[in-house]
Amino acid sequence: MPPIEDHPLRYKLANELHARPFPSMATPCTAVYIAIKQPTEAVSRDRALDLAHLTALLDRYGAPHPQPGATHYSGKIGRYKLKWEQHTEFVTYTAFFDGLSPRAFDPADFEVFPEDWLEQAPGQRITSVTLRLEERPSDTDIDAYLTDWFVPESLAVSTVLDDTAVVAGDFRIDTAGHLRFAVFANPDTGSRRLGRIVQRLCEIETYKSMSMLGFSRVRSLSPRIGELDNHLTKLMGEMTAGEHPAEETLPQLLSISAELETISAKSSFRFGATGAYEAIVTQRINALREARFKGRQTFAEFMMRRYEPAMRTVKSTEARLAALADRAIRAGDLLRTRVDVERSAQNQKLLESMDQRADMQLRLQRTVEGLSVVAISYYAVSLARYMLYPLSDASGVSSGLLTALVTLPVVGLVWWLIRRIRKQIE
Repeated sequence: MPPIEDHPLRYKLANELHARPFPSMATPCTAVYIAIKQPTEAVSRDRALDLAHLTALLDRYGAPHPQPGATHYSGKIGRYKLKWEQHTEFVTYTAFFDGLSPRAFDPADFEVFPEDWLEQAPGQRITSVTLRLEERPSDTDIDAYLTDWFVPESLAVSTVLDDTAVVAGDFRIDTAGHLRFAVFANPDTGSRRLGRIVQRLCEIETYKSMSMLGFSRVRSLSPRIGELDNHLTKLMGEMTAGEHPAEETLPQLLSISAELETISAKSSFRFGATGAYEAIVTQRINALREARFKGRQTFAEFMMRRYEPAMRTVKSTEARLAALADRAIRAGDLLRTRVDVERSAQNQKLLESMDQRADMQLRLQRTVEGLSVVAISYYAVSLARYMLYPLSDASGVSSGLLTALVTLPVVGLVWWLIRRIRKQIE
């Protein structure tokens, strides 16, 4: 029996689940991370440029190239291990090496990515992070490090993965242009578990930054949405009061509705992406299984206080925009209904006027018919009188009497003929 035929995508789809493994690292270790995004049309960008930029970096270190059309890459570049991933809107580079610089979060650690190479990136930096991983010291020493390295006001710190490690960060950009995260891992923490912690920290920062693009879009749209809201409310008030003819109000309502639909269409992807990125941030934080460290705020609490209000603003603006669009459509429908009713009333009046004119014409026609009977009868009687002159002389009957005798029959005959002609026409 021949083997069953496989779906052409079976192996590709199965391997996709294993294509992007977490990096493996051990303390002490330093990791640097950068995410690059095109400023506009990032989804439909030329992804070959992403690969070309990666290849340019690999060529500098004499490293092997990725496969054509690759969406991820792992390899060695000098003393660094590099992990590259291509996402829907951005690409990420993670480089890490064993050991720590004498200076904590030394900007020189980022020199793995040459400045001139960064300048040629097909996009802009959305975020960059320096991570310092070292063996967990005493809690007193950790407190000292946190005070020295981070801004206390916005510092988030917690123990993660059942007290396997302590992670900390303040989500602030330092003077070198990077964010800082510190990981203090227990000596028995596995290299893959440590890699998962680092990966999740980078993802939290990246997707937090990407979702904040939606908040930026909302802030730029809010003034115009407010203007449209006020204009729509004013028009609806004028509609209720009947201050302007419906024909003047309807084009304005259609204009507002069209603009709201345009804004919604242009913002729909960003709003949808913001919701997806927010969900990833929440999932990654939950995956850390945080516990409080010495009474300090956790990453989840930091997001609840600083990040979630921004996301609620995005959601409320999206809902407000949809509600405004619905209001404009309903108002336009109501106004069109009002116009139709007014036109129906005008048409009814016109029909009534036409009925009145038709009735008047009918009356006039009957009057004319009556006059016509009289006129035709007059001429017919006159003709009959001339025709009866010879009989008047022969019979000795006066012409006046003969005229009187034929008048009624002639008039009746004329009236009957005119009625018959009118019935044939009708």
